Parts: sequence; C-alpha cells; structure tokens
Amino acid sequence: MLETLDTTADSARQENVTRILDCAERLFRHYGYGKTNVADIARELGMSTANIYRFFASKVEIHQAVCGRMLETCYRLTYEACHGPGTASEKLRRYVHTHYQWTLETMIDQEKVHEMVIVAIERDWHVIEKHIDSIHELVAEVIREGIATGEFIDQDPVIASRCFGAAIISLSHPQIMAQCLAKKNRATPDELTEFAIRALKK
Repeated sequence: MLETLDTTADSARQENVTRILDCAERLFRHYGYGKTNVADIARELGMSTANIYRFFASKVEIHQAVCGRMLETCYRLTYEACHGPGTASEKLRRYVHTHYQWTLETMIDQEKVHEMVIVAIERDWHVIEKHIDSIHELVAEVIREGIATGEFIDQDPVIASRCFGAAIISLSHPQIMAQCLAKKNRATPDELTEFAIRALKK
C-alpha cells in the first residue's frame, strides 16, 4: 500500500514538473528568457509562485531543465544518425548533417531560443558539458568502428572524436554558427565535413 502511495506521489510530482517545464519553455520561446520570470510561469499555470518553488529552487534551475530537455532531443536524433546503416564515413556525414540542421532550426532560426541557449553556454552549465561529452562518445563509437573495418587509420578514437568535433564546431556551436552563416568566405558544411572525415583516413 505504501509503495502504491509513493508511486502515485512520484507520478503527480513528475506531472507537475512536466507542466512547469512545458509552460516555461513556451514562455521563454514567446517572450524570451530575460523577459520571463517565475511569477509569469506561475500565473500562466494558475499556480502560486510558492508552488513553483516546491519543484524548482529558481528560474535558473527551470532554465537548466528546459535546456536539458532540448539537448536530449538533439542527442536522440544524433544517436539515430550514428546507429543507422552505412559505413563509418556515411554515419559521420549523417551525424554532422543532423546536428547542423537541428542547431539551425532549433537554436538559430528561433531568436528567443537562441537567447536562452546563449545564456546557458555563457554560464558554463553542466547540462551543456554533459551533452558535449555524450556527443563525443557517440562519434568515438563510430570512429572506433571505422578503425576496426580499416576505413580509418589506427588512432585513439576518443582523441579523434574530440578533434573531429573541434573541426566542425562552426556547424554545431550556435554562437559560431550564427556568425558564420552571414559570411561568404567560410567553408560550406559539406566541405568541412569531408575535410574532417579525410583527416581520419590519413
């Protein structure tokens, strides 16, 4: 009986957390992170501000959770790209394209979301670092596969993954992407991708 009560309480708590995050993300996207406060979220949900603080200690904590959810979506898409059919090179091309398109559509084309992500990056939040580590692990797995089949030269896949990420950073980092999109004297996404893949084969 006690276990059932605990499960029900956990379910109710998670439902409230999801409602708060859904509302916060909607307001952040519409008004911008800087112009939205906890009172706005509470009012939109018909809750008291104190009730919001039962689940999140601050607006910053809500922001971190919203960013975490967005990055989970990115990870899921890139995971699927890295685990699809084809050679290691084909998987890396698909990974870069997927990550680039997600960043472009989610973080660059939507100005208010871009603001929210920039704040997270500038504050060096652990959710950002955790995401980067997870992406590096995905790419390292593909590189390891390429080494095993002889497609790539023998090398440390972890180091190679970090270097690959650095080579294509202008295709995945929202601030750098935003700057490069307006420039005519920058390598195209395809050119950068092929350059990075060739480096793994030499």
